[in-house]
Amino acid sequence: MSARYDIHDLQEQEMVLNMGPQHPSTHGVLRVVLNLNGENVRKAVPYIGYLHRGTEKLAEVRKYYQTLPYTDRMDYLAAPSNNLGYVQAVEKLLGIEEDVPDRARYMRVLMAELARIASHLVWLGTHALDIGALSLFLYCFRERELINDMFEKYCGARLTTSMMRVGGMPAELPEGWVQMLEDFLGIMPERIDEYENLLTENPIWIRRTQGVGVVSPEDAVSLGLTGPCVRGSGVNYDVRRARPYQVYDRLEFDVPLATEGDVFSRYQVRVAEMRQSLRILRQALDQMPEGPWVAELPDYVLPSKVDAMTSIEGQTRHFVLTIHGYKAPPGEVYKAVEGPKGELGYYIVSDGDSKAYRMHVRAPSYYNLAALPLMCENRPVQDVVAVIGSLDIVLGEVDR
Repeated sequence: MSARYDIHDLQEQEMVLNMGPQHPSTHGVLRVVLNLNGENVRKAVPYIGYLHRGTEKLAEVRKYYQTLPYTDRMDYLAAPSNNLGYVQAVEKLLGIEEDVPDRARYMRVLMAELARIASHLVWLGTHALDIGALSLFLYCFRERELINDMFEKYCGARLTTSMMRVGGMPAELPEGWVQMLEDFLGIMPERIDEYENLLTENPIWIRRTQGVGVVSPEDAVSLGLTGPCVRGSGVNYDVRRARPYQVYDRLEFDVPLATEGDVFSRYQVRVAEMRQSLRILRQALDQMPEGPWVAELPDYVLPSKVDAMTSIEGQTRHFVLTIHGYKAPPGEVYKAVEGPKGELGYYIVSDGDSKAYRMHVRAPSYYNLAALPLMCENRPVQDVVAVIGSLDIVLGEVDR
């Protein structure tokens, strides 16, 4: 992150403005110290750490299966993506990646892409609200509720879902769930058209976003930007394409790109990504085979409730896995997914115990936030709000 603020850097006729950490448009407890010359920003220094949760440290004292719910609380707007990255890393560490059933892989993709759309809807509604477009916030949350209804029907939770498991998924899709998804796929393209009709040609929106917060492709790569922030600068990098996981190599989708690298470009990319997620959902739903939704791996996977309640073997297995967990062989792994905000990666080091020796999360919001000083330099102070919104940061992920 940027160097700490130095009062001696203040030049004549400049003033210091604290933006945050309680400002609503910082999307969490982010503090930005601005050096202002009139209304122009000469320097912007972001301060983080107000929401520190210690997720990585907690992973060192929790068994592998116990760490999963903590991942929900990082990017809490797209919990299934966090779950997916974590369980894939643990499966790679255990050497059981190939044992996950195909049906579970497709179910994971369905949940991850629904989470992507839900996250982009929150981003679009709040970003537009920051700039002054109130109506879109209500439109976007209308569709997000449909996705939350699907999450709730599947796992009982709407936000922090904890819906994936090492070895597969916790349950089969409940009756009526597929029809809910079909209904959503039927109405969502038209709803995205509504969003674009409200914003894309709106002269006020254009003036507030075009040419604002520009990042060149070279700077984007140098700063480690990923997701829509790097693709908005024309860099074609998407983990689903670069290092395919689950069943993304079987699905057809485009990686949306824009070339200007400004707030408007990042808006275009995320809206186009929602359309591509609908394509992925349609294909995954059509291709998903019948079969088991969790691997038959007694050393790592809990028995079914019926087995645990009716057989001594199932009861013993449930007891051992719950109390003692499972041990991973010594080694280290890194596994990444394409989250809504960019490359979300988990680096886990094992010393042979039932919990991680060390875990580090490559949080895309943290790296994307590093571009804030560059984007805000020599811009009017009101553009800081537009720039922060275009980064789509979640402070639970930055301060993990």
